[in-house]
Amino acid sequence: MQQSHFFAMLSRMKYITRWGLMNNTSYENISEHSLQVAELAHLLVLLHNRRTGDNLNAERAAVLGIYHDATEIITGDMPTPVKYYNPEIISSYKKVEKLAGERLVSMLPEELTEEYRDIILMENKKDEELKIFVKAADKLSALIKCTEELRMGNDDFKKAKNSIENAIKELKLPEADEFLRKFMPSFSLTIDEF
Repeated sequence: MQQSHFFAMLSRMKYITRWGLMNNTSYENISEHSLQVAELAHLLVLLHNRRTGDNLNAERAAVLGIYHDATEIITGDMPTPVKYYNPEIISSYKKVEKLAGERLVSMLPEELTEEYRDIILMENKKDEELKIFVKAADKLSALIKCTEELRMGNDDFKKAKNSIENAIKELKLPEADEFLRKFMPSFSLTIDEF
C-alpha cells in the first residue's frame, strides 16, 4: 500500500500566517482563512442562483474555497504588495504556485490525482464560472480581517481596507455588493450589539 503525505501536508495550513507585513491584533492562518473563503463562496453562489435562476454548484465553490490557498503550504503567504508589484513578479509567482500545486497533488495516491489537480490548480473548464465567486470570497475575507483589525483600533489596516473595498467594487459582482450591504456591517459590531 502506497503511503500518502497529502493530508499531513494540508494540516500544516494552520502554521502559515497571513498578513506577515502587518501589525496584527489577532493572527490569522490560511486554514482559518480558507474556511471563511469556502463559507463566503458558497453563499455568493447561492445568492447568484437565487438572483439569476442559474444552477451553479455552490458546494463545488465551497470546495474550491477550501483549497484555494493550499499551495501556500509550500510557498508561504507572499504579501500582496510584493506579489502584485509588477507583471514579471506576478507571472513568476503564478509559475511557482502551479509547481507547488503539482507537488501537493503528487503526494496523493495516483487514483485521486486528477480530482485534486482540478481542485487545487483550478484549471478545469467546468469550474470557470465559479472562480469569480471564490476570488470575491477571498477579497471579502480580507475585508473582514481589515474591519476586525480596525475595530480593535489597529490603523495599520486602514489603507488595506480601502484598497480591498475598491478591488471588490471593480469585480462588479452583484452578489459581492449584496454581501457588503447585508452582511458586512455586522463585522463592525461587538457581539453585544448583534
